[in-house]
Amino acid sequence: MKGYIDTEYGGVTIDASVIAKYAGIVAIECFGIVGMATINVKDGFSKLLKTDSLTHGINVEIDGNNVQIDFHVIVAYGVSISAVADNLIQNVKYQIEELTGMVVTKINIFVEGVRVID
Repeated sequence: MKGYIDTEYGGVTIDASVIAKYAGIVAIECFGIVGMATINVKDGFSKLLKTDSLTHGINVEIDGNNVQIDFHVIVAYGVSISAVADNLIQNVKYQIEELTGMVVTKINIFVEGVRVID
């Protein structure tokens, strides 16, 4: 899926992977987020991904000018999950809308684990 923005100078096409990568970078900078997670469907285990694999924990769906993002994250032990989720939603929504000019209609957060920060 690709997003399309029409400007006075022509059209801009944005691939979903670009939005996913940018959303992952913004998410990692949020307080309380340890990293992105991936689920091993066979075993049901979550795995913390390295920073070069940020897009594996993110699913982006584009419908015209609207964007929906799903995050699978691992949060830091001892922080309020609701506060982390609110912070993540606000930051990602603002940054993606500023970068792309598209509208973020929905952000789903799936907390896959908790880690103690060293």
